[in-house]
Amino acid sequence: MPPELGCRHALLLQGPPGPFFRRLAGELRDSGVAASKINFNGGDECFFPDGVPFRGPMATWPDFFERVVRERGVDAVVVFGDCRPIHRAAIERARALGVLVWVFEEGYVRPDYITLERDGVNGHSRLPRDPEFYRRQAAQLPAPVPAQPVGQSFARHAYYSTRYALETTLRQRRFPHYVHHRPLTPWMHAAGWIRGGARKPLWARRERELMPTLTGSLSKRFFLVPLQVHADYQIIAHSAFTGVEQMIGEVMGSFAEHAPQDAALVFKHHPMDRGYCDYTALIGERAGGLGIGERVLAIHDLHLPSLLRHARGVVTVNSTVGLSAVHHQAPVKVLGVAMYDIPGLTAQASLADFWQRPEPPDADLYQDFVTYLRATCQHNGNFYRPLHGYGTGINWLEGASPAAPAAAADVEMSLS
Repeated sequence: MPPELGCRHALLLQGPPGPFFRRLAGELRDSGVAASKINFNGGDECFFPDGVPFRGPMATWPDFFERVVRERGVDAVVVFGDCRPIHRAAIERARALGVLVWVFEEGYVRPDYITLERDGVNGHSRLPRDPEFYRRQAAQLPAPVPAQPVGQSFARHAYYSTRYALETTLRQRRFPHYVHHRPLTPWMHAAGWIRGGARKPLWARRERELMPTLTGSLSKRFFLVPLQVHADYQIIAHSAFTGVEQMIGEVMGSFAEHAPQDAALVFKHHPMDRGYCDYTALIGERAGGLGIGERVLAIHDLHLPSLLRHARGVVTVNSTVGLSAVHHQAPVKVLGVAMYDIPGLTAQASLADFWQRPEPPDADLYQDFVTYLRATCQHNGNFYRPLHGYGTGINWLEGASPAAPAAAADVEMSLS
């Protein structure tokens, strides 16, 4: 039985768009674990054709889920993200039934990793917030093995997301009650990815002249605020903010009132929002209203590691950019709930105090923390671009060899 899941029959719910869950099911079956999947829309069905369809209204979903669990002897449920309404209802019922819950998420350690945790991820993570825990654990663990680079996944991600949306729309009659947790139309996705791809080089050229200033005269004088995706559950479920706009307003107001006069504030847009949201005008208007227009910048595509190395501090809701900032020894203030918001890694003082006294993280604690993450919940891989063209990146059995590269799911959905 694979040590990761500790089960005999895994039930997969919604995964990332693309063939990842299909590969996962194949690897589980190869290692002796039965695997089933429930499909909720045409996109799910496209990438996992032999799944069990759920076509009823949401009110009937928990009982449907329990019936499948009992009939098939399911003892673990696997999901991608733990905040979707479908997943929240299933997780609640699974716990009542004594069924294990495993959650995939984008990697806490970027790039080249994906996350798999029991019970929850991000704000629902079971990772301790005690720094001494990681110091003790790291002392007993071997040094992490360097990750194999997985390469760029933008094109695959764009293709899979657009096809998922298209198939969901085309097969809507087969799943008449389905309501997606985010706006989902193929035209919106296709337009967003195309718009984002076009904006990237355009904004990069426009902003190129800003980097010498940020790494020169403004070095260690600016606070970086990495914005998150507009519909991110990290903000909706794991913070007191109603959205990105409210966060921008409150951060800017605090900065205007409490930050040193020689400090600047730099908002960086999320790359996955490039084709959908641009807060430049909003930031400019609010900065002007607060009388700090000359001290505030809105940027899109400047090199993030360089910004982190030169920032005086980083303010985030709960983005994993915060952990990247700790890696670069930048002081970090978390405004929401984050699994890395640990004394010694992030500032525990108020935001007002953080502007005045940003303290760098404990480098040794950070290394211990990452050592523990890589040994327990981080797996070398990518949801959209498998290592060497195949495999999920998870070694289900010690010493197991990866699946054959000609797996049907990868041949069918491969992109050159």
